[in-house]
Amino acid sequence: MEKSVWHRITHGQFEGKWVVFNRLVGAFVRSILVVALIVMPSLLLPNVSADAAQVVALVAMFGAALTFFEYMSAFPGLIEFRDAPPFNRVRFLSLFVTIFLLTLICRGISDPSVLSDFVTAVGALIGYVLDLPYSPVRLMVQALPDESAMQQVNLMRVLAGLSYLSSLISFAVFLGMLHRRSWPSKSGSFNVWINLPTFDPTVGGDVVSRLKRDARVNIILGFALPFIIPAVLQSASSLFGAISVGNYQSMIWTVAAWAFLPSSLFMRGVAMHRVAIMIDDQRRQTYAAADLEPLLA
Repeated sequence: MEKSVWHRITHGQFEGKWVVFNRLVGAFVRSILVVALIVMPSLLLPNVSADAAQVVALVAMFGAALTFFEYMSAFPGLIEFRDAPPFNRVRFLSLFVTIFLLTLICRGISDPSVLSDFVTAVGALIGYVLDLPYSPVRLMVQALPDESAMQQVNLMRVLAGLSYLSSLISFAVFLGMLHRRSWPSKSGSFNVWINLPTFDPTVGGDVVSRLKRDARVNIILGFALPFIIPAVLQSASSLFGAISVGNYQSMIWTVAAWAFLPSSLFMRGVAMHRVAIMIDDQRRQTYAAADLEPLLA
C-alpha cells in the first residue's frame, strides 16, 4: 500500500516537472521567434544605421522578455487565446511571412536575386489587380506624399497588394482550421480566465451576449480599418510627417500593420463568437441535464 502511494506521488511529481519543462521550452522557442520577427528587416536590408539597429535590438529584447514570461506563467497576462491553438500561431505565421516577403522585395531594389524578383513580380500582379477605385490598396497608395516618385508609388502598390493578400489568406486558413478542428470545443477545456485576460465575465450582463457583442465590434473594426488607417495616416502627416518612403524599415512595418491588424481583429471576432456559442451550448446541456435529473431519480 505504501509502495503504491509512493509510486503515485513520484509519478505526479515527475509529470509536474515535465509540464514545467515543456512550458519553459515552449516559452523560450516563442521568444526566439519573436526576436527573429522583429530583427528580420534590419538584418536583411542593406545600409541600416547603427542607431536603428540598436533600437530594433532593444525592442526585440523587450518583445522576447514579454513573450517568455507570458508563456511561462500559469496566470493570465496580456496575450489572448494563449492556450487555445491555432489562434496565435496563425496570426504570428501570417505576420512573419508578410514581413519576410516585404523585406525581400525592398532588399531586391539594391540587391536583386531570383527570389526577390519573383516575389516582386507576384506582388506587382496582385497590387495591379487589387488597385481598384476606393479599394484599401488604392487608399494606401494615395496616403503617400504628393511629391513621391513613380518608383515609390509602384513600390507601395506592390507592398500593399502583397500584404493585403497575405492577410486574406491567413484569415481563410484560420477559418478552415476552425471548421476542421471544431475549435475550441474539441481542443480540450477552454479557460476563459486564461485565454481572455481582458474580459471579465463577472462584470456587466450575460456573458454570452457580451461575447457576441464584442465579436461583432471586432469584425466591424476589422472590415473598416483597411479603409480608416490610410485616411488617418494622410490626415496625420501634417503633425507627424508622411510615410517615409525612403526608410524601408518603417515602410515595411507600416504596411504590414495596416494589413495585419484588420485580419487579426477579424480572427478575434470569429474566435470570441465561437467561444460564446460553446458556452451557450454547455449551458443548455447543463439545464437539460438538470431538468431530466428529477425524472430519472
